[in-house]
Amino acid sequence: MKRVAIIAFAAATLSAALSTGASRAGADEPMFAGEQEYSDCMTLARRAPGDAYQSAMAWQLQGGAEPARHCAAVALIGLGRNKEAAGQLEKLGTDVSKQRPDLAAELFAQAGQAWTMANDLPHALAAQTAGLQFAADDVDLLVDRAMTQAGLNDYKKAVEDLDKAQGIAPDRADILAYRASAWRFLNDLVRARADADAALQIDPKNAYALLERGNIRRLTNDKEGARQDWTQVMALAGGTPAGDAAAANLKKLDTASTAPASSPPPPATAPAVPPATAPASAGNP
Repeated sequence: MKRVAIIAFAAATLSAALSTGASRAGADEPMFAGEQEYSDCMTLARRAPGDAYQSAMAWQLQGGAEPARHCAAVALIGLGRNKEAAGQLEKLGTDVSKQRPDLAAELFAQAGQAWTMANDLPHALAAQTAGLQFAADDVDLLVDRAMTQAGLNDYKKAVEDLDKAQGIAPDRADILAYRASAWRFLNDLVRARADADAALQIDPKNAYALLERGNIRRLTNDKEGARQDWTQVMALAGGTPAGDAAAANLKKLDTASTAPASSPPPPATAPAVPPATAPASAGNP
């Protein structure tokens, strides 16, 4: 997976969840329920992170405790201070871990995403591993860590996490598509194709699975099959990272078609991996 794709994934997830105060698992449920001030602060963090940070700091002095600390960390993400935010999320996760291990897992997961946005994958991996100590079967956290492992070129470890995630959530097409990509990087095109096909049986319009199957078809000299898959990606997800990758692949395919017969074909562009719970996003394990 390209590191920039992982960052794009994390940014999409954080903007959709952290900035609204929602957990990854339950996007409609605020992490700290029952506090109107928390809800207001998180809304402000999305619209005006600088103001939200000042408000959250003042709220902490007035006894805002964990909700105020979480809002401050999310505001820091909005300000681009991702490393600082990640550290605060980790500390908050540690502080709540005895009373709320489920919440600790969520906070470490968010810290991992913030580290990813800071382009610090080793720290992201450490945070995600810490989160899984509190919620070993958290599917989204397993997928997050698999993406990080892939970003660190450890595709075998990525497959291990995706195997476990797929066992818990067998109907998740995105997990199968990510694992197909990991198998491709491990040069196991048979397993890669099987996972891509399985993903498309679950979700025939999954742009990332189509993109990945096109890559596998190209590597097995099925140029027309690759063209069909990438063309469908552009129709389904034009203007997204997946669509851009498909367009780049088609351009390379057309260039190869007009080149002298002795010219080697260009490699397929690595696709972008989408968020685990969102349609068509970026990246690839």
